Amino acid sequence: MTIGNHNLNEKVFIIAELSANHNGSLETALKTITAMKEAGADAIKLQTYTPGTITLDCDTEMFTISQGTLWDKRKFHDLYAEAMTPWEWHEQLFNHAKNLGMEAFSSPFDPSAVDFLSKLEVPAYKIASFEITDIPLIEYTAAKGKPIIISTGIATLSDIEEALEACRRSRNDQITLLKCTSAYPAALEEMNLLTIADMRERFDVTVGLSDHTMSLSAPVAAVALGARVIEKHFILDRGMGGADSAFSLEPAEFRAMVDAVRDTEKLMGKVTYELSAKSLKSREFSRSLFVAEDVKAGEIVTERNVRSVRPGFGMAPKNLPAVLGKHFVSDTPKGTPLAWDHIR
Repeated sequence: MTIGNHNLNEKVFIIAELSANHNGSLETALKTITAMKEAGADAIKLQTYTPGTITLDCDTEMFTISQGTLWDKRKFHDLYAEAMTPWEWHEQLFNHAKNLGMEAFSSPFDPSAVDFLSKLEVPAYKIASFEITDIPLIEYTAAKGKPIIISTGIATLSDIEEALEACRRSRNDQITLLKCTSAYPAALEEMNLLTIADMRERFDVTVGLSDHTMSLSAPVAAVALGARVIEKHFILDRGMGGADSAFSLEPAEFRAMVDAVRDTEKLMGKVTYELSAKSLKSREFSRSLFVAEDVKAGEIVTERNVRSVRPGFGMAPKNLPAVLGKHFVSDTPKGTPLAWDHIR
């Protein structure tokens, strides 16, 4: 699958999530995008909503967060008013990213956001974990015909199946599923990354990881399990504070993650039993049959005068039983790699 100019089959697609880490400053947002590029990100992702398109301004208990999160006791409406990325910033942020050679797209949270992003000609859409149950939103987004990335943080197996069916009803099969644990930050014990390989096989889609741990190990393990997309929150400095700062990586940390992912790609390579040029050269250090002492013509080949030793310039050791008991055809000095023409 291709997102913009990026072929996911050729290179893992690394997304830096801005989210609320601009802290209400356009200048900070622009500086953050520049730092994302310098840290090795392939893409920046925003979130496109207003408080009114994502929740209600309501004072009841149900609209107050109380689940043991970083945001407990806050009203949904107040939190999203603080965290939102103003829509009037989007075009400037996207253009800045594009000028740096990055892909730029966003998560829409209602149809008006989908339409807004469509006008900005985004190369893909991201469905956030908490929106995976909004089947009408998924259908509407998928109908735009662009690649669609879906996080599965709160999804049951049936939720994932319904989301995929919604995309395919909209004749969109350009789907990437991201394994995600909707905890902020997420504990390593809750990640269950083996699900990544199962999702790829079970659903026949591109897979990846939306990671909320503070570890660099999760993206590395995910790539080893077949992830082609890695998404991480990015912040200039966690000391800035903000809604998402506690589970966002600073530039040096993000760069270390990118480097580790790129190393993992090299390590994984491809399925092959062919030897590299260096490995072929190293076969010289393998064992082979050598004449182990000076011998005269007519002497019998024994386990004393022919041995399996390093290096590997003689006959293969598997031939030792076949040569024992034969006779040397001429005087042969110690250290001669044994060949068939030495014996009869």
